[in-house]
Amino acid sequence: MKPEETVENYGKTHIYMVGMDDNPQPGHIEGIIKSIKHDNIFSGGKRHYEIVRPFLPADAVWIEIKAPIDAVLAEYSRLIQEDKVIVSFVSGDPFFFGFASTVRKKLLGVSMKVFPYFNSLQMFAHHEQIAYENMHAVSVTGRPWHELDRALLEYRPLIGVLTDRIHTPDAIAKRMMEYHLDKDYTMRVAEHLGNPEKEKIYKTYPIEEISEMSFSNPNCVLLMKDPDSTQQRPALGIPDTKFVLLNNRTKMITKAPIRVIDLSLLELHDSRSFWDIGACTGSVSIEARRQYPHLDVRAFEVREECESIIRANARLHSAPGINLHIGNFLDLPIEENTAVDAVFIGGHGGKLKEIIRKVVSHLDNRNGKIVFNSVSEESCNLFREAVKENGLKLHSEMNITVDSNNPITIFCATSKDHV
Repeated sequence: MKPEETVENYGKTHIYMVGMDDNPQPGHIEGIIKSIKHDNIFSGGKRHYEIVRPFLPADAVWIEIKAPIDAVLAEYSRLIQEDKVIVSFVSGDPFFFGFASTVRKKLLGVSMKVFPYFNSLQMFAHHEQIAYENMHAVSVTGRPWHELDRALLEYRPLIGVLTDRIHTPDAIAKRMMEYHLDKDYTMRVAEHLGNPEKEKIYKTYPIEEISEMSFSNPNCVLLMKDPDSTQQRPALGIPDTKFVLLNNRTKMITKAPIRVIDLSLLELHDSRSFWDIGACTGSVSIEARRQYPHLDVRAFEVREECESIIRANARLHSAPGINLHIGNFLDLPIEENTAVDAVFIGGHGGKLKEIIRKVVSHLDNRNGKIVFNSVSEESCNLFREAVKENGLKLHSEMNITVDSNNPITIFCATSKDHV
């Protein structure tokens, strides 16, 4: 049975999820094990096994929770089909970025009982006597940077971060410095919380100092913003002169007033994913990333020399997390099930119809939007024809002239079921 399939016979509790900390003598574990009617099947990570081993029966079967998780879930599923009961040990609260959420998502219908414990960020806040009701908690444990980037771009005053062996406190600090997001933040780090022999707290270090340190795992992080800081999200419409340009060509950038209109038409506040095709300097992607940190932003650019320009501009304007693809958009592989709901076409290399055809194959049927800036009557006609051929709706068409530049026609097309 595949992990994501529905588990039958779920009236009986098949999984007991027990939260714990790093204490080598967890007082609550023995009582919980004795209270559960179970087969001798237990599960958890290596660290959990070392802690709970003294409390397990001699004939205990242990299923290690490790990558690939689908293999672990397949074994869980097989045992549940045999009407077995599994006692699973996890860190902290199983539903706080935890294994219980994965089980609930993948083993549909399985009956589960949870014995939660304090998660590490709660324990850290308790230790430091910090009120944490407004903490913005994120996890980079086996996950990309996206949610941490988002929290920093939203200037959250208190950010709690669950780390791993790659996304370490010093790696977090280096990333913050690279994108100039370290201003007014300090960091506290906690190692081995709950373990009286190994627990260590690093109090209120500057980000630059943290970037040069190393830490023992497991650990977690508190990022604290200076309460007197006045730094806020920048206004929409970064001046053109503040971007690194391609060969210093001022015409190779979407002008700030046009950029503002483009982003408005794309309705990015109500979008989940955004593609910038023909990104060049990255100005549109950077504005989108800064103003709408929740977005999954992908920038496509055919010119190899633009890669360093886009990355430099992203660092300059504090826009981490732009997923950059260098190469011909029509040749770049995109996963079949990838959906996008907002697309800006800034360059097309004479292949406008082909680009739109590929975009439409991934465009959300209800909320999809395509914005295109045209500088010629030929490309205007090509866009109108492509809209009709692909069953889109021409939502708006406006002519704009900025200073002494050539007139630009801004098109916005939407998917056929767009409301």
